[in-house]
Amino acid sequence: MYDLLFSTGSIGRINLRNRSIRAAAFEGMCPGNHVSDDLINYHVAVARGGIGMTTVAYASVSKSGLSFPHQLYLTEDEIPALQRLTGAVHKEGAAVSVQIGHCGRMADVKYSGTCLAPSGGLNLYGPTWAKTMTQEDIRSVIGDFGKAVMIARKAGFDAVEVHAGHGYLISQFLCPYTNRRKDQYGGSFENRSRFLKEVIREVLHQANGDPAVIVKMNMRDGFSRGSDIDEAIEVVKILETEGVDALVLSGGCVSKTPMYVMRGSMPIKAMAHYMKNPWMRTGSRLFARFLIKPKPFSEVFFLEDALKIRSTTMLPLIYVGGLKSGVAIEQVLQKGFEFVQIARALVHDPGFVGKLKTGEVTVSGCNTANFCIAHMYSGQMICFQHHHDIPESWRQKFMNGRSLPDDH
Repeated sequence: MYDLLFSTGSIGRINLRNRSIRAAAFEGMCPGNHVSDDLINYHVAVARGGIGMTTVAYASVSKSGLSFPHQLYLTEDEIPALQRLTGAVHKEGAAVSVQIGHCGRMADVKYSGTCLAPSGGLNLYGPTWAKTMTQEDIRSVIGDFGKAVMIARKAGFDAVEVHAGHGYLISQFLCPYTNRRKDQYGGSFENRSRFLKEVIREVLHQANGDPAVIVKMNMRDGFSRGSDIDEAIEVVKILETEGVDALVLSGGCVSKTPMYVMRGSMPIKAMAHYMKNPWMRTGSRLFARFLIKPKPFSEVFFLEDALKIRSTTMLPLIYVGGLKSGVAIEQVLQKGFEFVQIARALVHDPGFVGKLKTGEVTVSGCNTANFCIAHMYSGQMICFQHHHDIPESWRQKFMNGRSLPDDH
């Protein structure tokens, strides 16, 4: 059963024991922006659970790219701890990747010190005013991406995943809504894609084939003035020409269309309850229901757009979005995608892939109530079924896949 899923595959020079990859879902396990034992133990559990490759999520390449106090910041000082992580994952037979990125205008200045963006403006995540990046800022951040790759190599990662989607910095340059520049980095698509190209060239130069280079990109931003599928196809052409090893096809913008990224509804009461910042907690309770619009969940919700990309490129493609069952995973692979990424099913059970192989399960027990997402902004990513401190009244709602009374 699941012959394609459990066949071997390659990305660049690395060989994976099967076609499954743990998606870069933010773990929230790096207090003080440092690697923790919890982070190591979680990825070891995913590796032991049968994954082909696990991905350490949302690692910032710069101090200015930080948006959370419990987000990984890639520095030379983290290399020994990261080596412990990669070594432990490799002992379990899995490969390991690290997602590298910069949050741009979504920085929290308490941790980043500044807020950089293609075009300045109000940043609600501070709240502060985002600074329009100068040419010097742009060159500096491009260099930071290269340094992050060198750190990843020294730490023993098999791949780096450049985050160019979801409304973070590279995506902000690509998007006409967030990029209102008048210089060579703004205006036409050619100019808006220049920052992406320069980052990728620096990443590929520093990687030199090892680690492999994967890019996570948007097919659609999910709002009217954002980037759409036609420009996504042009982005794919650029990345294929530059010589990246694989693409992850995603969509949405976490600051404008967060549920386009994940689907379902956000349990806003739970999200606000766990926030430590009083301003953010109050703001979430008052306004989040208007800003975080629900979007119905269905399995393989990105497949239609992903097939459009599949028809335009020979690059290895990694499908992500709503995979909860072995049948759906196998169907996606049958449609010509080389690999799949899985997120919430592995939050619910790190052993999900191995249990598919043995036949212990055929479908994940995750009910997409999205408590894990609501909780990760202020604490560790965790499934509500493994969290013992939530009120019993909430638990019953989550068990039924429902939001809380004052949510959507």
